[in-house]
Amino acid sequence: MAHLPTTEAAVRALRDLAAEYAREIEVTEDIGADQTSRRSAAGVGVVTDADGSLPHEAYVELGGSPALAVRLYPEDDALITVEGVDFHDVPRDDVPAFVRSLYDGLAHVTARRFPPGYRLVVPLPGDRTYKEYLPFIGLGPWLSSRVR
Repeated sequence: MAHLPTTEAAVRALRDLAAEYAREIEVTEDIGADQTSRRSAAGVGVVTDADGSLPHEAYVELGGSPALAVRLYPEDDALITVEGVDFHDVPRDDVPAFVRSLYDGLAHVTARRFPPGYRLVVPLPGDRTYKEYLPFIGLGPWLSSRVR
């Protein structure tokens, strides 16, 4: 696992993955405390944090199937949305492995009898796994094709 010290490094890693898997990529970047989503209390025209740093946030959409979006936060974490399923607080260092797991076909959906429902499971190297609950209704074609 590569350490991604900045949002810029994470965006570069996602661009490399998009090229490797022949996916379109669209990146929107917000720089400055008055621009980033978690800094709404920064005030008008305040661009640096109290410590003098310049927060950098990015929103990345990757084309193809599954529908995939990544919001990289300045606090070293990310929100990854796969086919409408949100994975909150994913460490920035895990983002490339998470995306690679999706594109390599390792991610799958498990069915549960009780409580009834599904879970989207995204395995990462080192026996780490991300899981999110899915309602019974609304499984699209990509999610349905991954049910085990």
